[in-house]
Amino acid sequence: MARNAKKALEELSHRGPHEVLHGDLALVGLPGIVCTPRSGRGLPAVAFGHGWLQSPRRYTGLLRHLASWGIVAAAPGTQRGPLASHRMLASDLRTALDICTGVRLGTGDISVDDGKLGVAGHALGGGSAVLAAADDPRVRAVATFAVTETMPSALAAAHRVTAPGLHLTGGKDLLAPSVANAEPIAAAWGGPVQLRDLPKASHLGITEGRHWTELVLHGKAEYRTQRTTRALITAFLLRHLNADKRWDALLDGDVSGAAIDQEHSRTAKQLTA
Repeated sequence: MARNAKKALEELSHRGPHEVLHGDLALVGLPGIVCTPRSGRGLPAVAFGHGWLQSPRRYTGLLRHLASWGIVAAAPGTQRGPLASHRMLASDLRTALDICTGVRLGTGDISVDDGKLGVAGHALGGGSAVLAAADDPRVRAVATFAVTETMPSALAAAHRVTAPGLHLTGGKDLLAPSVANAEPIAAAWGGPVQLRDLPKASHLGITEGRHWTELVLHGKAEYRTQRTTRALITAFLLRHLNADKRWDALLDGDVSGAAIDQEHSRTAKQLTA
């Protein structure tokens, strides 16, 4: 059934049809959390990187939301200190994908298709997701919010990423302004890419609950930011990992509070023109 962008945003901002299981990645050797649909074979999966000094539990709502729409979502709980290694977090994102594809999840009736893998992240976790995608040909989609530069450079790695990319930025983000981070990364992207600005979002808008880092970082948890990012990231991952085209109107059109930056966005058709 065809949907316009507004209707698709409304539908995807609510929980999906699947019951959700919540697990501990530490049981299989990697600190972190994993959320899955209650059952399913050949599911898509995404590994999510946390922001600087953040706990993966600050993104539990997003992970559970993705799982409710049929996507296995794993978030490593490593590299949480002030001197976090971006390279190691990128490696841990790839390890999380290995776990998703190599371990029977749930009671053994959940499996992931290794041809349906993506990475995503917030701030330095977004930059680490870019690094992971550049070095892992299995990755089919990359989504970030308030992506920041990393060491080694996410900007330098971006041209090696041929998977579709979705980069969301906050208009009120004082720590990772789009012009200094997401825009150059999108401009260097090696595959189809879309850049969207959420004009009322702050740097921590995607996070959930209260946290002491609100005293030293800009912003706080924002319901509207969470609602919009969940819908956009879910639509993007379903489209590129599961060939689900029901939500294309949302991906192709502007919606209130999340306009497409046409200057820094490119489709596959434009790349081959």
